[in-house]
Amino acid sequence: MKSEKVTRAAPARRRQWYEDACAAAHALDLLGERWALLVMRELMFGPRRFNELRARLPGLSANVLTQRLDGLEAAGVLVRRRLPPPASAQVYELTAWGLESEPIFQALGRWAARSPAHDPSLPFSAASLLLSLRTMLDAERAAGLEARIGLLLDGESYLARLSHGTIAIEPGPVEGVQLILDGAPRSIAAVLYGGQSLAALEQDGALRLSGDRALAERLVTLFPLPPKAEV
Repeated sequence: MKSEKVTRAAPARRRQWYEDACAAAHALDLLGERWALLVMRELMFGPRRFNELRARLPGLSANVLTQRLDGLEAAGVLVRRRLPPPASAQVYELTAWGLESEPIFQALGRWAARSPAHDPSLPFSAASLLLSLRTMLDAERAAGLEARIGLLLDGESYLARLSHGTIAIEPGPVEGVQLILDGAPRSIAAVLYGGQSLAALEQDGALRLSGDRALAERLVTLFPLPPKAEV
């Protein structure tokens, strides 16, 4: 992707904060700007270049992304660094404190999934999918299941380990796994949350599955959405 040159304006005066001692209000002071949380979401599984973030947040302009990165860096949520040669590219990554925000995404995700207006068929990034797996796993359904699963998403590979009713996911090679799912995050989400069948998506070429098919059939039952709220 061709690099974009972004004009970096002088730091703007701090917007009006809530001036409220409640820690939740201060969290909104830090993260309440539009797009800030989604920028953080895309950094949950490792550092990203500027253009990678733009590609994963297509509705976000370059200038607004620059503003959000600057604000999150000033707040101590992320840092920028330069990769060593031969890459020599600047990347953004969450600080250890920034990574502690994952439970915020999980709580918001569980709560908002109950909204009657939530549409799981909308575009879904790889980070969105991976966070949803760590959020929606039903520990009782996954009890006793020990498995290593490879996920090939948007040209990147991730290793998921199911053990003792929990799931750990990290970027990395997928050699020696029992099952590999290869497809767009939206396609995998359609199976997990949208009621689509594995066979139908395979037939359409939207999903490629290799390895233990029985494990795949069980896997897609482990992430039930919560019931919709009555409104």
